[in-house]
This record gives sequence, structure tokens and C-alpha cells, in this order.
Amino acid sequence: MANFLIILSEAAGEVHAEPASFGFIDATVWVSIAMAIFIAILLWKKVPALVAGMLDNKIAEISKQLKEAEQLRLDAESLKAEYEAKLADAAKEADDMRARADAEAEALVAKAKADATALIGRRKQMAEDRIAAAEATALSEVRSAAAKAATDAAAALITEKHNAAADKTLVDQAIAGVAKV
Repeated sequence: MANFLIILSEAAGEVHAEPASFGFIDATVWVSIAMAIFIAILLWKKVPALVAGMLDNKIAEISKQLKEAEQLRLDAESLKAEYEAKLADAAKEADDMRARADAEAEALVAKAKADATALIGRRKQMAEDRIAAAEATALSEVRSAAAKAATDAAAALITEKHNAAADKTLVDQAIAGVAKV
């Protein structure tokens, strides 16, 4: 910088002398001496060893933290694998449950169909039995009504065509028929 000032001063046409102590020690030499003394004090007080010790401690702490982080990562991977296995087991169990539920549903549907078919068969048989009973009752009533009508018609004919003399002849014939037996 001093050279720069000299050049700048010479460019302006002025020449300035550099300040110096003892005629030969300028500012640069004083700064160099101060730095050498500062470095000597640092070495005498063992500051580099202290800094190196602090750095070593920091490195050891960071190394310890890295080991702990690695252990945590391994634990996390272990837990992840365990939960993935549990998830796979749960998925398998869910599939098994679904398959059992499907099988049970199919069995229930088949049983319901069989029960419905049996119920329809029983109801059909009951209806056929009722129809047959109603037909038998109707046929019996028709026969009864026909017999009553025939009896009434025969009684009416007999009443019209027979009198006491004809009845006497029929009674005598019936008695004669009974006596022969």
C-alpha cells in the first residue's frame, strides 16, 4: 500500500516520505513483528494444542452422535421390517377371513335355496292336499245331494203311485220273502 501511495504521490507531483522508526522499521515491519509475537504467545500458551483438543473432543462427540444415529437407523429398520411382517400377516388374515366369509355366504345361500325349495314343496303339497280334501268334500256333498234328491223323487213317486192297497201287497211280499229265508 505504501508503494501505491508513493506512486500516487509521484503522479501528483509530490513526494512524501514513509514514516519509519529507527530509520528502517516501517509499518509493515511493525505488523510483522506484532504477528510474530502474537503467534509466539499462542504457541507458548499451547493454544494450538487446546484448539486441537477441542476439535478432537468435538470430533469424538460427532462420532458418538453418528454411532447413535446409526443404531437408531438400525432400530428403525428393524421396527419397519417387524411392522411390514405384521402388515403382511394382517393382510393374509384378512384374505383368509374374506375367503371364509365368502364360503359361509355361499353355504348360507345354498341352504336358503334348499330351504326355500323344501318350503315351496311343502306348501305345494299342502295346497294339493287341501284341493283334494275340498274335491272329496264337494264330491261327497254332491253324492249326498244326489242321493237326497233321488230319495225325495222316489218318495214323491211312491206317494203318487202307491196307495194303502199297494202298500199291503208290498208288505206281504216282504214278509213272504223273510219267511223263506
